[in-house]
Amino acid sequence: MNAPLTLSARLEALLFLAPDPVTVEELADALQTSEEAVTNAALALDEALAERGLVLKRIGGGLALASHPDAEEAARRLLARPRTPALTPAQAETLAIVAYLQPVSRPEVARIRGVASESATTALADRGLIEEAGRSQFGAVLYRTTPQFLKLFGLESPEALPDVAQWDPSPEEAAQLRDRLLRAGEARSGTT
Repeated sequence: MNAPLTLSARLEALLFLAPDPVTVEELADALQTSEEAVTNAALALDEALAERGLVLKRIGGGLALASHPDAEEAARRLLARPRTPALTPAQAETLAIVAYLQPVSRPEVARIRGVASESATTALADRGLIEEAGRSQFGAVLYRTTPQFLKLFGLESPEALPDVAQWDPSPEEAAQLRDRLLRAGEARSGTT
């Protein structure tokens, strides 16, 4: 069994998670200890970090973890690499359809979505999230997810996807939703 974390280790964990500098007061509140204890833990953390690639900085009235100045040049090169943009709604819909129905053809995806899906499937293939998986009996290319998809979503296999039935509304929920949508539509058009 692991020993409980020291206060300085818990402080390091909080600063690692925090996107912005955190005041000693906020840290004391989160750690349920005194500000003096946090100050002492920060000193201990500062010493412990001296042998690692991080430093404890005092910025804007708070504490933050930062990379060591000796790592600055390498960090600039790493962060200068282009970031992969988020999926568009069309790409996300298409990816969900492929993930749950694989192997599935682009015409089937378009039929389910109600709109053409060439652009979305091409973008997903270019990003390595889906790949060709043969042809349908009608000659259309079939698509399936890739190991990159599994890695990105933290899945062991496509069977590990959440059960789609959990999002199916019950008949009562569907009726309530339909009523809410009708009322919202009437309110928008001023016909209430």
